Amino acid sequence: MGTPEFAIPSLEVLLKNGYEICAVVTAPDEPKGRGYKLSPPPVKVFALQNNLKVLQPQNLKDPNFINEIKKISPDLIVVVAFRILPKEVFSIPPLGTINVHASLLPKYRGAAPINWAIINGEKETGVTTFFIDEKVDAGNIILQKKIEIGQDETAGELHDKLAKLGAEALLETVKIIQTGKVQTVKQDESLATPAPKIKKEMCQINWTEMKAEHVHNFVRGLSPNPGAFTFLNGKILKIYRTKLVEKTSEAADLKPGQIIVDGDSIFAVCSDLKLVQILEIQIEGKKKLKSEEFLRGYKLKTGDNFEVIEINELRKILKRE
Repeated sequence: MGTPEFAIPSLEVLLKNGYEICAVVTAPDEPKGRGYKLSPPPVKVFALQNNLKVLQPQNLKDPNFINEIKKISPDLIVVVAFRILPKEVFSIPPLGTINVHASLLPKYRGAAPINWAIINGEKETGVTTFFIDEKVDAGNIILQKKIEIGQDETAGELHDKLAKLGAEALLETVKIIQTGKVQTVKQDESLATPAPKIKKEMCQINWTEMKAEHVHNFVRGLSPNPGAFTFLNGKILKIYRTKLVEKTSEAADLKPGQIIVDGDSIFAVCSDLKLVQILEIQIEGKKKLKSEEFLRGYKLKTGDNFEVIEINELRKILKRE
């Protein structure tokens, strides 16, 4: 059971190692693009390419769906980046239902563990396999694999590494379950931290409150999607990549949110009067560009301001997108 690209390596590793996939459960097709044409989720595309049975329930508590799972009678259910399963589903298989989660639980329980780990400046993260129970991401841990987070690594880059690491952890976990000698560890609830779904309105950079290191982590934690943003002359400006640099004497004369242009480089002043260098940006309605490319078509000068929009007005703007 899974929906996005993150789940594909896990499904693929089970296929390659000869495990019988009774069915693949994924989200319904969704309308996308200007024509709102129905688009299948990535897991469905992969499953059909490999001639696997696909189920796409709208409601996981639908009796017809539950009966279909009972009819299929799986020995084990594997969940990777999917919705919250009701007990009527996860209790069906005799070997249990396991989840591959992209964090070192109990840290970062929730929908966006990769993003929040980077936003919060973590130096390492990993994947956890655990048995699903009624509380979200709180089941007993089977195994964990760790990985370092690079200082400039983005959520997109870390996502791809963790997808592969998750597949490795899943294969190892399934083999352990096959032996019938699974030893689990209960999660320490005192260490639990949330990783809620990220909404667009949460992605605005607040230059007057965020220090340079926080801005840098915020940008890479939201890159490439949904993307950290600010406003320039009333237009949304997404920032995809930054670099921390040393504070300069010039920055001391400027206020948070103001811009320094030095040759083909763009810097922004943060709340601690330290700078982040802006490397990749995208102004509303245009394509993503490196800063030097952006400066050739958009005349910025030192002292210009990145704007912070008040939350109620911001919601109105984002609703129009």
